[in-house]
Amino acid sequence: MILAEKITVLRKRNGWSQEELAEKLGVSRQSISKWESAQSTPDLNRILAMSALFDVSTDTLLKDEEELQELPVLTGGTELNAEVITPAKEIPEPLRSVSMEEANRYLQLKAVASGRIAIGVMLCILSPVLLILFSGAQEMKKISLSEAQAAGIGVLVLMLMVGTAVGIFIYYGMQMKPFDYMDKEALETEYGVEGMVRDRMERYNPSHIKFMIIGVLLCVLSCIPIFAAMILGENEWNLIIGVCLLLIMVAVGVLLIVRTNIIMEAMKSLLEEGEFSRENKRESRRNESIMTIYWLTAIAIFLAYSFLTNRWDRSWIIWPVAGIGCGILTAVLKVVRSRE
Repeated sequence: MILAEKITVLRKRNGWSQEELAEKLGVSRQSISKWESAQSTPDLNRILAMSALFDVSTDTLLKDEEELQELPVLTGGTELNAEVITPAKEIPEPLRSVSMEEANRYLQLKAVASGRIAIGVMLCILSPVLLILFSGAQEMKKISLSEAQAAGIGVLVLMLMVGTAVGIFIYYGMQMKPFDYMDKEALETEYGVEGMVRDRMERYNPSHIKFMIIGVLLCVLSCIPIFAAMILGENEWNLIIGVCLLLIMVAVGVLLIVRTNIIMEAMKSLLEEGEFSRENKRESRRNESIMTIYWLTAIAIFLAYSFLTNRWDRSWIIWPVAGIGCGILTAVLKVVRSRE
């Protein structure tokens, strides 16, 4: 076992992220990443520091013939020039091994699914556009259809688009099912995986920022068509067109946001960073049943309000509100559990 692999294994045995280990050693996170991916080698001072921190000899770190599995597994580490941290009494969480092949397959599937799922979300947002357009056009005698015909065509298209979106969600949900453990379990990536994923993330990050900015701007500026219709005068047809353009802009913006976030979250999941840290994964498993009930309730409210009021031009607002509510609920549950 080479030095790069030993640093990775020992860091994960202690339950530290790259950022945490970097802070203890007084180096940057990029330095840790390069050491673990064998792109560079720590100097002698850092070797001595890691020897003290991991409570292993320098021979164990430097000699390839020294195997870590022969060493006792630690649940805590030592600070530089400090006492050994008392090992936790609770049983360590088992780690799920992830090979380079599994990691590449997972990222490839997520990249494909991201575009399809984003299109499904866009279809859901766009689904009422034709219903709004036909209903308004029929009411203002701009098309030679009866009220029932205009509503029937609009609802038919709406159901077809929603049905297509649901089919996309189910299909790609089944495709990703074998990789559910990536988002839920503690991972131990094999040698080279972490360096590969981090390199991909650094190369994709500029595109991620660009798509997020464009997506958010489209959502924020989507109200412009409504204001433009109001400026042009009290014309109901202009307002209908404005609403349709609003939904189109929101749909495109959300498509960009959803797609880029799915790709970025896949890489964060493998690196166990952000919302996919081990602590957050444990919290997510605890909240799974509550979140299922929450989102099923949001869907029921959306459908009930939309069909009872026929205000599809307004009902889409339920989704961003539900998203904000989900974040608040998660924070509340975390605070409540911390006090137990």
